[in-house]
Amino acid sequence: MATQKLYAGAKLRETRQRLALTQKDFAAKLGVSLPYLNQMENNNRPVSTTVVLALAQEFGFDVTELSTGDAERMVSDMREALADPVFVDDMPPLADLRLTASNAPALARAFLAMHTAYRESHERLASLDEALGREDARSRPSPWDEVRDFFHYCDNYIDAVDRAAEHFARAGDSPAAAQTRLKEMGITLANSDEGPLRKFDRDSRILYLSSRAEPETRNFQMLLQLALLTQDALLEATLDLARFQSEAARSIAKIGLANYFAGAAMMPYAAFLEAAQEMRHDLELLANRFGASIEQVCHRLSTLQRPGAKGIPFFFVRVDQAGTITKRHSATRLQFARFGGACPLWNVHRAFETPGRFLRQLAETPDGVRYISLARDVSKPGGSFGAPVRRFAIALGCEVKHADALVYADGLDVHNAPAFEPIGISCRICERTDCHQRSVPPLERNLSITPDERGLLPYKVG
Repeated sequence: MATQKLYAGAKLRETRQRLALTQKDFAAKLGVSLPYLNQMENNNRPVSTTVVLALAQEFGFDVTELSTGDAERMVSDMREALADPVFVDDMPPLADLRLTASNAPALARAFLAMHTAYRESHERLASLDEALGREDARSRPSPWDEVRDFFHYCDNYIDAVDRAAEHFARAGDSPAAAQTRLKEMGITLANSDEGPLRKFDRDSRILYLSSRAEPETRNFQMLLQLALLTQDALLEATLDLARFQSEAARSIAKIGLANYFAGAAMMPYAAFLEAAQEMRHDLELLANRFGASIEQVCHRLSTLQRPGAKGIPFFFVRVDQAGTITKRHSATRLQFARFGGACPLWNVHRAFETPGRFLRQLAETPDGVRYISLARDVSKPGGSFGAPVRRFAIALGCEVKHADALVYADGLDVHNAPAFEPIGISCRICERTDCHQRSVPPLERNLSITPDERGLLPYKVG
């Protein structure tokens, strides 16, 4: 297989501007001519090996960041947005989308924001909501989607918050350290048999934690509250940099950052990365080592993207029983559907059928990238007889080239092409013509209908 050329003009230009260098000075330090640098920054030429080495030697640059996948993420997001029926007659070629994502990422983000605004406006009109005639009926991006995209484009890694949590964890066992810190702050811990999972009464300085929750959940909630109380300046500074468009998005993101701190404090970066590598990413062993749940461990593995000390790029997703994605993070090239459910051929949906078991799957996406995916159901009991049980399925995976570092790859024939199941993102943008689980036709293909013949589908994809 031919080596894929690296086009990273936007990242190269961003690096030069961050260093406050002119093109002429930057070219001199990289050992290339000015016209050659100009061509690389405009993606007319791939980044050469000489430049990659010079970036590492001259500036200590983490060259893996040249291919962080932002462009591929935007291409995937744009393709899904363009799958909207409103664009059905004007689908741009894939090459044009890649050129836009690489050379004009700000324009690509503006397009995605515009489509999101259009979609939400359309949904409000379709449902004849109470917005009719109100002054505040103007289309605004969903705060939830805005926060989701913030973490998505940060590779789910927030350096300042991660390092602050790691610094806190150096004081010792994080739950014990959290209890000590709360006590020093004059805060009393109390059990609650009813009510919410966590509630902090600021007047009485009492932190109530549900007695029905699992120990790892209680520890997590205690650390989350501690983050809100002790890391407010850091969280607010991070939110200022994010520049959210609404107070609702900012408030949601603040809770997200506090959640991030709690997970990073339970599983501090360096110690967790070392243990993950030593244990070959055995989720149960890691959960026991750090006093965390399987879901918390999976989520943490998807955040190990610290420059200079990166772990395996994982994707992590959680779906409900209807197939709706409720959590999604990806440091890989695999992207999830922004709207709707995940591909039905993915093993995460089968996890509900085998509670308590890990399911392994070798999968290949339409772009030819192969993955190993691990899925398992997660049940969250209500805590009493008759209380509803919340059931989810989670999936964790990475590209198959990392199989040697995963205990779950043992015994799988990762070198056998037929062993990989074909999966996609969503039916509207999936290019596979022979999928037996297809729900709607792909928008980029012509259909032929034969009244006197019926196969798996009532049409043939051209």
